[in-house]
Amino acid sequence: MDARVTWRERLSFVGVGASGFPLQMDSDPGPQAGPSPMELVALSLAGCTAMDVISVLEKKRQEVTAFEVRVHAERSRDYPKVFLRAEILYVVTGHGLDEQAVLRAIELSATKYCPVEAMLAKAFPIEFHYEIYEADGKRTNLVKRGTYQ
Repeated sequence: MDARVTWRERLSFVGVGASGFPLQMDSDPGPQAGPSPMELVALSLAGCTAMDVISVLEKKRQEVTAFEVRVHAERSRDYPKVFLRAEILYVVTGHGLDEQAVLRAIELSATKYCPVEAMLAKAFPIEFHYEIYEADGKRTNLVKRGTYQ
């Protein structure tokens, strides 16, 4: 895979990967024109595992009506300010969702499919948590909360 970044101004760059889609990046302390490289690492982790988990849940015919993956990554105070640990929270909403299906989808992402998680797990620990909500008209009710280990 190839990628390149082109400097625009100050600490603003445009990156283009193999897909050809441009991505604005910025690390300027003032008004930013895009996410920082470390934000992109966290977003890559969230996006990679989200795609895996929703794909598995769809194959398991789970009736998902909303889905979100939240990543909280703790960084060191000293340079290079690497991630020290991360927590991933899967928020799955739907009708009659099977907790075992959600756990299996998380497991497959964490152990088999997500290359971003596989690489980052070599550098720092990652915890996996989930919340399952039942969609009931205009409200959602928390059904189950847990941790994948």
